[in-house]
Amino acid sequence: MPAAGERSAARREATGRRLARFAALRGRAARPGEFWDVVAVTAADAEQALAYRQQLAEKLGRKELPLGARYHVFVDPPGPKIGNGGSTLHVLRCLEDLYGDKWASFIVLLIHSGGYSQRLPNASALGKIFTALPFGDPVYQMLELKLAMYIDFPSHMKPGILITCSDDIELYSIEDTETVTFDKPGFTALAHPSELTVGTTHGVFVLDASSFSGRGGLEYTSCHHFLHKPDIETMRQCGAVCVRGNCSQLSSSGDHSDSEMDSECVYTDSIFYMDHSIAKQLLTFYKQMGALCCEIDAYGDFLQALGPGATQDYTKNTSNVTKEDSRLVEVRQKLSSLLKGTTLNVIVLNNSKFYHIGTTQEYLFHFTSDSKLKFELDLLSVAFSIVSDKAETLDQSASIIQSILEPGCFIGPESVIEYSRIGPEVSVGKNSIISGSYINLKVDIPSNCFLSSLSIKINDQIKYVSMVFSIEDDLKKSVELLSDIHSLQFFGVNLLECLDLWGVKVSDQLFSSENTCLGLWTARIFPVCSTLSESVRMSLKMLNSVQHMSAFKLNGFKLLSVEEMLTYKDVKDMLKFRKQIYDEIHLRRQK
Repeated sequence: MPAAGERSAARREATGRRLARFAALRGRAARPGEFWDVVAVTAADAEQALAYRQQLAEKLGRKELPLGARYHVFVDPPGPKIGNGGSTLHVLRCLEDLYGDKWASFIVLLIHSGGYSQRLPNASALGKIFTALPFGDPVYQMLELKLAMYIDFPSHMKPGILITCSDDIELYSIEDTETVTFDKPGFTALAHPSELTVGTTHGVFVLDASSFSGRGGLEYTSCHHFLHKPDIETMRQCGAVCVRGNCSQLSSSGDHSDSEMDSECVYTDSIFYMDHSIAKQLLTFYKQMGALCCEIDAYGDFLQALGPGATQDYTKNTSNVTKEDSRLVEVRQKLSSLLKGTTLNVIVLNNSKFYHIGTTQEYLFHFTSDSKLKFELDLLSVAFSIVSDKAETLDQSASIIQSILEPGCFIGPESVIEYSRIGPEVSVGKNSIISGSYINLKVDIPSNCFLSSLSIKINDQIKYVSMVFSIEDDLKKSVELLSDIHSLQFFGVNLLECLDLWGVKVSDQLFSSENTCLGLWTARIFPVCSTLSESVRMSLKMLNSVQHMSAFKLNGFKLLSVEEMLTYKDVKDMLKFRKQIYDEIHLRRQK
């Protein structure tokens, strides 16, 4: 087996080739069979769908996407959350409603992007699938990267649906003589060798050990059964653990000297395909069910039903479910009966790596630290930006994406600046994220700071509001009672103390959620301002008051929660600000 460095270099070379193929297709019509018939992106609600459609229209107008494909945004039906499995079923219905029987011949890429990105809030307003990446001119976003990484698939695929998420990246290398082909009936999933700990947060395939070797670039096999986020003991009991390079031999050793070389591994999931006949069966099931009233997971609830070793045990296991519903078990059992006996084909990509960019920590690590992703995708320290050539301006591990940094400012190590203007007297600490902001005052922004600015529209007037948190703050954490909000932390300080410093009263009006989700996401603490730079100044003053335990009263300001910012967001104005930065960079580069 080649050394880890060689494997990574092979992935880099293959990735570069795919990016070049995609670049050649941008802005021109693809030949029949060369690209997707439909690219579908899911959205959680009407506001998110509108934001996605506006961004897609802009990309198509700027010729940043291949032409000829039908690009659609499909919004989840109103009512309770239905999960990405429910979204998948809903998209099938939308395709049939739009195209009738014609969709039976379509090759479809379905990208799930319907979350609110609470763990990476700089993606909350405009969507994870539109997260900017530190390379490309103009910069690539996650959507373009997905389309580039899957560029070889459509021409080797029978009609059906390829399902992926919006916050992961799969890089792989295969031999020149090999192709990834999706032409078998049933389901077909890609599998990646991963450390056992990775398997505990992903799907894990129990493969037919006699049918593949773990060598070479690519192998086709079938899955005996699929485990969803199993613990390590379950992986071992079910025979999912292999030794790299000799996968038919089950291992009991625990050598982790190099996570990519002869250590134990499991094969984990990423994207999967269903052929048209399966899609049709699922659509019929959805029509019979009527409205869904529980969250279905496309991975856990579809794939666990497949393969000869599948049982119905998983249908009663609700440990991985965010919101339990009495009908979930019943819906799972019906799905399990429907899919029983269906084959789960697996394409084992022996030289592949799965990267997740769904949290602030993952985002900072992959974009700034010396990670494999940085090497394999050739990520830049400065991507389509204007940065003063003064040496002290920028630490080499920082990442600057479509931003303008004036001479004199300082950006600390392992920080990301995107779509922002940073003035000459600004110092940013290490491990921070600044997004969509205009900072033109003299200020030291502390390390581990998250700052993201939004344009909003209230009563037909455009205003601005900036959220500020610690990178470590848990925006998903909530309590049910006002008396428990002392357990919430803002920049390491209990929220009650912060509210006292800001002169904000604790009452039922403090939180925007109508239910019992009292947390940083729903706390009305961020002041609405008439300019972008003023909103940044006020939020940084709030943070400063907490760090120095000195009062800074927010009296007289209208205060919004992050949840409300997203409801009031003005996508057009936010994109306008990005375009102004883009145009200025373009102009200054030409001089």
